[in-house]
Amino acid sequence: MDEAVITQIDQGNEGEYQARVADNAAFGRLTYVRNGQVLTAEHTLVPAEIGGRGIAGKLVAAMVADAQAQGWKIVPECSYVAAAFKRHPEWAGLLA
Repeated sequence: MDEAVITQIDQGNEGEYQARVADNAAFGRLTYVRNGQVLTAEHTLVPAEIGGRGIAGKLVAAMVADAQAQGWKIVPECSYVAAAFKRHPEWAGLLA
């Protein structure tokens, strides 16, 4: 897998995690809405030109790591995020 650089762009009550790889201008996104200490993961989008590199999983892992560090809960509205939570039962305590 290529190394992805993940950044969070937080705009108060909404934001997104972005993943960029060195060899492409396209970037992956995981968008969310914040209500207090709860993040609702809305959409995970990875363009085909950077697909197959584990980008979506890295985006979810970044959100989970931040939730653990900040004491946030997550509502996995996005089907990809919901599936990731099913694959990682150790994250169950983060579900809102």
